[in-house]
Amino acid sequence: MARGMTQGERIVAYIKDCGSITALEAVRELGILQLSARLCELERKGYRFNKKQESSLNRYGERVYYTRYSIAE
Repeated sequence: MARGMTQGERIVAYIKDCGSITALEAVRELGILQLSARLCELERKGYRFNKKQESSLNRYGERVYYTRYSIAE
C-alpha cells in the first residue's frame, strides 16, 4: 500500500486485496486502532459493509467474539 493514503483508503484497499478485515487485522496489518470509527466515516462517504460475527479461542481457551467486515456488493 502506498504512503500518503488515508486510514480509510488503507482499509478499503486491504479489504479489496484480502476480502475482509477484523479489528485485530486493522491493528496488526495497518496500524489502525479505531476500525469502527473509520468504517463509520467510510459509510458516510457511501461505502456499505457486510458484518459477520465470528468467534475463536484466546490463549486461555476462552471463547471470544469479533466482527469481520467486507464491502457489500
